[in-house]
Amino acid sequence: MNPGPFGMNQTGVPFGEVRHVREWLRVEGAVQRPHPEHPKRPVLGLSCGRSEVSGARFWGLIRRLCPDPQRFFTHCFVHNHCPLLFLSASGRNVPPSDLPPQHRGPLLALCDRALVGAVRVLSVRMVLALGRFAERRARRALDAAGMGGVRVEGLPHPSPRNPRANRGWEEMVLSRLRELGVLEVVLGNGDGREGGDSAGSTEPGAGDAVEHREEGGGGSGMGGSQ
Repeated sequence: MNPGPFGMNQTGVPFGEVRHVREWLRVEGAVQRPHPEHPKRPVLGLSCGRSEVSGARFWGLIRRLCPDPQRFFTHCFVHNHCPLLFLSASGRNVPPSDLPPQHRGPLLALCDRALVGAVRVLSVRMVLALGRFAERRARRALDAAGMGGVRVEGLPHPSPRNPRANRGWEEMVLSRLRELGVLEVVLGNGDGREGGDSAGSTEPGAGDAVEHREEGGGGSGMGGSQ
């Protein structure tokens, strides 16, 4: 629902597990540290040595399907519904759903507006939401904005806190993408093959918000919120 302390909090990338951000997305540079910084959750950026399970699962699947990230991002965009990390005094991650109502309502309203803006700018036709929370917020936000024609579908969230994700998450997601008829679009080649084509180019896969767009017109958007 929002960044984890060892993923997007370190890299600024949704589900941004450090190794995949460095090696597959090839992001470089220094990440500035916040002031004040939580003493139990320091921001080490791309030098962070800890892995985030959700991000490792998410980007690991997409990386396996699409060795070249350019192919994935030709048609897809990953959007985090709430890009802010909230921590308790102990360093525990506090999801937006656990915030006091007087803070949660205005915050989520802003996040909904940002999601609607991204869907509109990218001409998204489909949003693939990772987790029930993201799916509910996407439906609600798009309906309220008069964009009920944008298709919203759900995928299981890769978090280890989700019991289903610990029993073959990759297989469940691939099966769901095939069921929805969008795996070929995610792969970026239209023929459903997973991996590379005969010329050696590679192919693609879904996100916290993964919004899917297409070249030359309205995009089919895959979006999911962490």
